[in-house]
Amino acid sequence: MYLYLLGLVVFYYLYRWFRELPRVPDIGSKYVYITGCDSGFGNLLARHLDKMGFRVIASCFSEKGEEGLRKSCSSNLITTHLDVRSKDSVAKVAALIKEKVGERGLWAVVNNAGVSIPSGPCDWLTIDDYKSMLDVNLLGVIAVTLSVLPLIKKARGRVVNVASVFGRISVTGGPYPVSKYGVEAFNDSLRLNMAPFGVKVPCIEPGFFKTNVTDTTILTNNVKTLWDKLPQDMRDDYGTEFLQKSLVIIKDKVSKISDGDLMKVVSCMAHAVSAVRPRTRYSPGWDAKLFWLPLSYMPTCVSDYIMTREAIPIAKPLQ
Repeated sequence: MYLYLLGLVVFYYLYRWFRELPRVPDIGSKYVYITGCDSGFGNLLARHLDKMGFRVIASCFSEKGEEGLRKSCSSNLITTHLDVRSKDSVAKVAALIKEKVGERGLWAVVNNAGVSIPSGPCDWLTIDDYKSMLDVNLLGVIAVTLSVLPLIKKARGRVVNVASVFGRISVTGGPYPVSKYGVEAFNDSLRLNMAPFGVKVPCIEPGFFKTNVTDTTILTNNVKTLWDKLPQDMRDDYGTEFLQKSLVIIKDKVSKISDGDLMKVVSCMAHAVSAVRPRTRYSPGWDAKLFWLPLSYMPTCVSDYIMTREAIPIAKPLQ
């Protein structure tokens, strides 16, 4: 019985592997628009797709990011400034792309731009903190997608959205999981809406990787800044040890579980762009595959128990 089940599992993965092998033809004429190319996944993906032969339009928030890509990539790669929070900026880049791609349309957009701060317990934050992140991580994704969707429909291409395992399970406070749950919902609705047009909408759900999102210095400064803004009665509720233990977790646990091999994610992104039959979802990272995603399928009482057991205790718990 067990050998039979094992055989079925092996057959399934072999079938999936063969099914996913074919790549789209004529990549030299296909344009790919990537957001958030200053560093991390977006930067590596722009370089990788450029080497594969795609005509990459890499958008960066900083001039430094643009310069770095221009120096290290071929002349086929185009860089441009983009602030996903700005309607004018998004529209300006969309107009540039329309002029470049012409009647062929845009083969793919990869919505990679995102931020991870401010993040902390929900009651440490204001509505403006939520808005500032949602403007980038969620509304920015939607704005960029809608700005080029007619061009993607023309090419029967694809929209690749970068979410997170924290779009499948929420284990931290603040706007980050809210924004990623939103990306997941937008991705699902767009995938169904675009299916009749031949447009595919894969979603990337990475675990922990060493990028600016998990940078210990950025996260540490974020927690300290939020703590300093709290009224004294709230600090008393949490206790000074809560702050110190939070910083220890960031320094020790976050840095240790974050994978340094960013190509695990970039390879998934590249497959989503170049495969004839891309997956609906990609979950790069062993922590995503073996812990976060299985945890997301468990009953809420089980996942809540696991997470609250590992949570930092507050100074004044409910009696």
